[in-house]
Amino acid sequence: MSNADRHRLIAQAVRESGSATVPELAELTGASEMTIRRDLDTLAAQGALQRVRGGALTLLLRGEEPPFALRAHEAADEKRRIASEVSRLIADGETVLLDSGTTCLEVARLLRGRHVTVMPLSLQAIHVLSDAPGPTKLMVPGGRPRAAEGALTGPLALASLAALRFDTAIVGCCGLSAAEGLTAYDLDDAAVKKAIIASTRRIIAAADGSKLGRTAHAYVGPSALVHTLVTDTTAPADEVAALEGVGTVVSTV
Repeated sequence: MSNADRHRLIAQAVRESGSATVPELAELTGASEMTIRRDLDTLAAQGALQRVRGGALTLLLRGEEPPFALRAHEAADEKRRIASEVSRLIADGETVLLDSGTTCLEVARLLRGRHVTVMPLSLQAIHVLSDAPGPTKLMVPGGRPRAAEGALTGPLALASLAALRFDTAIVGCCGLSAAEGLTAYDLDDAAVKKAIIASTRRIIAAADGSKLGRTAHAYVGPSALVHTLVTDTTAPADEVAALEGVGTVVSTV
């Protein structure tokens, strides 16, 4: 098992159970206890969990958005497949608005070197694209970055979006359902997503199956605003059918 796979397994185990001991994680992963202790120190430094004597605790409270560092370890293979399909849907020459979030960050990596103009809405994606080779054009918006998340929000971000128009927006989400629409955990993030939708001709939602049928508290808009959803095979079949029923094209990878 690679370090990255072991870190994902550890982060998932701690999140699902709320806590885990070093011996429990060693048995789960097949690694030595010394290796697990080093892994826990690394994950704690990334903000993915809380290191305590003998093990680790989750940092996630009920109803709270998981930290970026924790989400980066979740469904990593699925997010890469989703990002690959999203990238395939972007034609050369397009102007692209790229939302914040872990899946959109994977998309940013695949757009490096493409003949596209991209305006990312997170510091992480801006960093990925800042030295992109070839014909890629980077546009940097204003805004206030959310701590740890790096998502750009606030009046300057909204003003940047209002002043421009894009061919395609790639939107991440905390929840998407046919009944409750597109939702976010954070009110500022929801305001940015609304501005994204208003400035773009085509909306592609990039969301792994765990986001479908889920509802967060900040409403963005009805699901019919999403032209295309790219998700993975863990997406609930009934929710996929319901989204298709309101006109969204669903691509499952």
